[in-house]
Amino acid sequence: MMGEKGLQAVIFDLDGTLWDAMEPVYSAWAAALEQSALPHIALTREFLSGCMGKTPEEIGAEAFPNVPHDVRMVEVDRMYEYENELLCHRGGILYPQLAETLETLAKDYALFVVSNSQDGYVQAFLHWSGLTCFRDIEMAGRTGLDKGANIRLVMERNGVTKAVYVGDTQGDADAAAKAGIPFIFTEYGFGSVKDAAARIASLPELPAAVEKIFAEQ
Repeated sequence: MMGEKGLQAVIFDLDGTLWDAMEPVYSAWAAALEQSALPHIALTREFLSGCMGKTPEEIGAEAFPNVPHDVRMVEVDRMYEYENELLCHRGGILYPQLAETLETLAKDYALFVVSNSQDGYVQAFLHWSGLTCFRDIEMAGRTGLDKGANIRLVMERNGVTKAVYVGDTQGDADAAAKAGIPFIFTEYGFGSVKDAAARIASLPELPAAVEKIFAEQ
């Protein structure tokens, strides 16, 4: 909200927080890896789940562990091209009551998405979902920065004075700590965390959790 309190924001992770795109991402990566001549690990859903929240560089190192960085990143870029194209048309699974929760939050807060994904991934999510409530987005694949730095970047360029970050992994919690803002853990996502300012089992619990955190600051 504006005024004496300045601009308050809710900043979201994407995978495990707003949607589950595991199946289409698996299909896209499998198709891309079939075309690759480089040695790579066997693609499994367990491996893919472990990739959620990691940067393109981290995923490349795990998918092609014995391949030079520049060479493997060409392959990772191709995987992401398959992924972005498929997600634009097929999408993922939006978590229950997402649109309603975002509509409630947008009445009082500015909403943003900051992901460790490649450039184009958040745009594919927005295109497929039709959601228009987010004021700004950022991705590690576009800036080359880690998630904590991207959270601060989004806050600074939008004049945000207070924010919370909502995510589902320890990496998300660490990024929020680096950015100096509270973290809300989505228990329904892909990961686990040691500490969080709040924990929610479903999206409808989020507005009350955000309100409580801001009231205590």
